Amino acid sequence: MVNDAAPDTRSTGRKFRAFTAKHLDELTARAGLSPDQQLAVRAVATVLPFRTNAYVIEELIDWSAAPDDPIYRLVFPQEDMLPEADVAHLADLLRREAPKAEVEAAAHAVRMKLNPHPAGQMELNIPTFGDGKIPGLQHKYDETVLYFPKQGQTCHAYCTYCFRWAQFVGEPDLKMAGDEPAQLREYLLAHPEVTSVLFTGGDAMIMGEPVLRRYLEPLLDLEQLESIRIGTKSLAYWPQKFVTDPDADSMLRLFEQVVQSGKNLAFMAHFSHPRELEPLMVAEACRRIRDTGAVIRTQAPLIRTINDDPRVWEDMWRTQTRMGLVPYYMFVERDTGPQDYFAVPLADAYEIFRDAYSHVSGLARTVRGPSMSATPGKVCVDGVLDLFGEKVFALHFIQARDASLVNRPFYAKFDPNAVWLDDLKPAFADKFPFQA
Repeated sequence: MVNDAAPDTRSTGRKFRAFTAKHLDELTARAGLSPDQQLAVRAVATVLPFRTNAYVIEELIDWSAAPDDPIYRLVFPQEDMLPEADVAHLADLLRREAPKAEVEAAAHAVRMKLNPHPAGQMELNIPTFGDGKIPGLQHKYDETVLYFPKQGQTCHAYCTYCFRWAQFVGEPDLKMAGDEPAQLREYLLAHPEVTSVLFTGGDAMIMGEPVLRRYLEPLLDLEQLESIRIGTKSLAYWPQKFVTDPDADSMLRLFEQVVQSGKNLAFMAHFSHPRELEPLMVAEACRRIRDTGAVIRTQAPLIRTINDDPRVWEDMWRTQTRMGLVPYYMFVERDTGPQDYFAVPLADAYEIFRDAYSHVSGLARTVRGPSMSATPGKVCVDGVLDLFGEKVFALHFIQARDASLVNRPFYAKFDPNAVWLDDLKPAFADKFPFQA
């Protein structure tokens, strides 16, 4: 299986090169931004993280269409992503070359208004175990544990809408990270109800094979585990990871080892736009991963100005199905960061999902959505109905903290402007099923 990459993809491999905030003026000038616009973008980048790489810049972005190109908007900060007054204040600090500490304090104040840890990530999801809490471990649902490896707390490139943005802004108090695989193993042994572990971040695939092996190998003899999941954007932002990188072959051998141990190895691959699927390198990377026995499931949020069009989703799901990938989730943009800039109203999200879903075959209808990863669980918008003379949203829990709520329908009053669960009011009841 290894050492069999197609010659044309082997020969086009390039060494990874990252671009960060210090390169913004150079790159935004290429997009045609004026000096004032460039300054505003740099102001936004003091609050929210920016990182991309040469592959994204040269292979994915259509610079002739920038700054309106969807991939450009996917990775580059926009001047109107944050409140105008905040951007103006930060831009003024940068313009007059204020001390670094003053700029950082102003940026921190803006971050604290952006709900950096939605869905109770720091308050509700981190369990107490032994003498305290295990760094980097979350246990939101009975059968699933999330783990944030310390070495996986970055990505090959950052998405402007990422709900994990707080991991990347250099504030230790906002970061979730663990570096004790033995603690993770001990926790799982003490919780036999856990059948699945999800490695997330950041991006676990930023790690090299020896580091990832440290986290995976201790889990392979745990009979309770049915699946190991890896949340990653690497197939879209750096497919070379699995084809031409120096440890590509050894990484694939590690995947084979996981599968041979009897675990379902699932790649939770993040694709936001059909263009990310076009390069030959992506097809080759997917083929090599699938040849190990791993399954690649695809997911992304619905994002205004980037993929808020049913044809975009139809195209993605059709292409992914042809490639042997499994469409999995359409998410609703979470209530954090620049949500106001990117969010699509739930009523529109449902119509986009329904329209795209109705034009694909049954093989692509494995996808679920639009789904909100809210505090009580993953809430799916099933439709808009007229019941008993009232217009309502029909909803159900795909996953819930209270397992008894899973797959039970409930209703909310229709609100054309609602973008999140907290915007909704119960219909035909005084409270929602998850409210005490």
